[in-house]
Amino acid sequence: MCEKKVSEAIEYRRSVRVFDDKKNINSKTVKKCIEQAILAPNSSNLQLWEFYHITDAELIKKIALECFNQPAAKTAKQFVIPVVRKDLWEKRIASNVDFIKLEFEKSKNNDPKKIRAATSYYQKILPKIYSVGNFGGWIKSIVVYLKGIKQVVYRQVKKSDMRVVAHKSTALAAQNFLVSMAGYGYDTCTMEGFDSKRVKKTLNLPKTAEISMIIGCGIRTKKGVYGPRFRIPFDEVYFQM
Repeated sequence: MCEKKVSEAIEYRRSVRVFDDKKNINSKTVKKCIEQAILAPNSSNLQLWEFYHITDAELIKKIALECFNQPAAKTAKQFVIPVVRKDLWEKRIASNVDFIKLEFEKSKNNDPKKIRAATSYYQKILPKIYSVGNFGGWIKSIVVYLKGIKQVVYRQVKKSDMRVVAHKSTALAAQNFLVSMAGYGYDTCTMEGFDSKRVKKTLNLPKTAEISMIIGCGIRTKKGVYGPRFRIPFDEVYFQM
């Protein structure tokens, strides 16, 4: 299989809605693309995501049904499901702190002041942001608004704000996955049309988890791409300042 350059993969990628029933894809290659996905930039390096790689035939049929049997789901050879895990922020903070401390140990730099300086963002600032408290962080947002009248402040402190942050990070990782798949000549379709409650039950996810999207994977057919690519004219969306 001839791998494509990044620019070629981006051009090649299309939302494929009908996959070839006769052509299979290699699960190991898909897994490798997920490994590429988690290299994506993400907020505070908390990596508040999980990826569910569905290869079991019966499970694929069940999830396809929970996606309303739309063609991109019904003909998919495999599914990859990025899941947002904002609820794991404390665990992810601890992992980052452990990593930083380990790096200091490797460098044989055990200066307590430098270690505290390196970990304070994770141990002091992030908990204040993610532990939104009562009323979904609205009281905190009012305090921030008042402070912001006279100084620069971080304003996204409500529970809903942090949900958006976690979804953005997961979507960045999903985009890495899509481009990586295209680089190997594999095709994908991101789907938002699914019964989230049923899919969560199928994946045995906790209530606090949220499905970002469901990605159908396979090899395109000629009728799998519904038409020429359309984009709003570049000069309508590009502003140099």
